[in-house]
Amino acid sequence: MSDAELLQEREVYKTGGLSQPQLVTEAQAARMLAVSVAALRRWRREDRGPAFTRCERCIRYDLRAIERFLQENSSTKKKAADRKSAAEREVRGEHAATHNQF
Repeated sequence: MSDAELLQEREVYKTGGLSQPQLVTEAQAARMLAVSVAALRRWRREDRGPAFTRCERCIRYDLRAIERFLQENSSTKKKAADRKSAAEREVRGEHAATHNQF
């Protein structure tokens, strides 16, 4: 499947005001995320990665779940979390230093 076809799959079709899930195979999801299928399988085992649906033995990914995963793991969000954790470490370090004086 070409990239143009993958982009066409990303369109959300509306029926009766409800959006229908747009499901893609794990190979298509891996290509969208620029990772291997093996990486997606490992993420599933480790309870990481985008949410997925199991239909019998078939694994499918909703495009919205992939987009949400990308947003949650974007570098800008990660940088903000890193700044927050660094600030928390600094506060804990000051707290520990205060209590170790006695």
